[in-house]
Amino acid sequence: MNIKRAKEEIERAVKAYLAKDPRGEYAIPAVRQRPILLMGPPGIGKTQIMEQAARACGVALVSYTITHHTRQSAVGLPFIRQKHYGGRDVSVTEYTMSEIIASIYEKMEATGLQEGILFIDEINCVSETLAPTMLQFLQCKTFGNQAVPAGWVIVAAGNPPEYNKSVREFDIVTLDRVRRMDIEPDLPAWREYARAVGIHGAILSYLELHPQNFYQINADVEGTQFVTARGWEDLSNLLDTYEAIGLAADEAVVRQYLQHKRIAEDFAAYLDLYYKYRDDYGVEEILAGRPRPAAYARLLNAPFDERLSLVSLLLAGLKARFAASLGQDAVADECYALLRQLKQDIAALPDPEPGDPEKLLLQQIADCEAETARLRAADALDKEALARRLGVEAALRDWAGQLRRAHAAGTREALELLRSYFEAMADGREEAQQAAAAALEAAFDFMEQAFGESQEMVVFVTELAMSPAAHTFIAENGCERFFRYNRDLLLDSRKAALDRELAAEAQRHGAGPKG
Repeated sequence: MNIKRAKEEIERAVKAYLAKDPRGEYAIPAVRQRPILLMGPPGIGKTQIMEQAARACGVALVSYTITHHTRQSAVGLPFIRQKHYGGRDVSVTEYTMSEIIASIYEKMEATGLQEGILFIDEINCVSETLAPTMLQFLQCKTFGNQAVPAGWVIVAAGNPPEYNKSVREFDIVTLDRVRRMDIEPDLPAWREYARAVGIHGAILSYLELHPQNFYQINADVEGTQFVTARGWEDLSNLLDTYEAIGLAADEAVVRQYLQHKRIAEDFAAYLDLYYKYRDDYGVEEILAGRPRPAAYARLLNAPFDERLSLVSLLLAGLKARFAASLGQDAVADECYALLRQLKQDIAALPDPEPGDPEKLLLQQIADCEAETARLRAADALDKEALARRLGVEAALRDWAGQLRRAHAAGTREALELLRSYFEAMADGREEAQQAAAAALEAAFDFMEQAFGESQEMVVFVTELAMSPAAHTFIAENGCERFFRYNRDLLLDSRKAALDRELAAEAQRHGAGPKG
């Protein structure tokens, strides 16, 4: 199965294992809650889907790479306890609490979440001394004499033997006690994830042109060369940061992430062209509604990869604007809700005083920061959610500072000031929304003049439909041409694909076209 299907199966398993009967007991007893065993090549995204699954299910996540542990840290240290058995005193060996089990209780205390996922990576690559402990863990859900707490679902991951010389095979007794899922690299499934997390446009367009280079592990005379989903995502983060601080990534940098000589060379060359197209065509000018006349002439003779790269650059510029607009929307909505709550809290005071609005606002800030810290400890915030919460806190701190400097004489004056601060924020939100909408219209103007109803327009409209930020923005703000092209062009594209499938099916069965 692909990584998307595996994530769905993990979420379903967590929901089923944590479901309770009318008596408040887990509907599936712990002894029948089979640990999930993910088997797949390295760098495919197993750790990322665990983080996503935990957030989706609203549970905590404790993650360990077991090869970093010794038997003592996994099992605990032995100590002697005196017990009385059969009329005589005996010495019995027990163990201190495992570091792994202890970390579960620490996570519960830090987050307030009593249920979660314990994820153990590289479970079939442990040392000889730790192997029996891992078998005991999968079979009995214990480390030493300490059990995994109730309400914690066990997920383990391992690599097939062809990818790791240290792999140990599990016996049938162990395999008969787990839910095994075999995961294979799948570019379409990863691309859906990549759009959601904002993978760099150069990577997405390159893999559109060279899908065979998405995931490869090759062993030859030069040694093992590889490129993985993890490598692409980490490189994407670096490219975004480099662009923000004005640095350029050359081939040497790319090869640190894509450890496959040919693919690294190819992508580095493409990346140089990608940035060159951005400057040569003036992408920001196009999105501002001021395209260069020379751009249309150049596109007449441009190869398909250059045309597709330009489309990708336009989409990247639009998606950044959509994300900024939606981010401001979300921050403003939460600030408005907090402002209403502040007004209600002040109205509930028996004898409000001039300093009360600021005190209550400072308390709101403290509460927001405490909740953000709790959610971060639980790994319950993705990048967008964290940015939204930090944006709200920054706005509230700014309001508090302005309120203090204004020396508001009374609560009514203070509330009027706060309302004016929010109105300024709302104006900024409106400007961001209008700028994004104008850029979208400008992009459609350019696409129509440059490409018409071509394959490039199909790619453009498809990517807008598939991008979460673009889809949300257009659904909220509208775009007549998007809806028209999405209906007509994509329908024609699907019809053409269906016709090709039917023709291929007819050929396989020896039927010629009817004349």
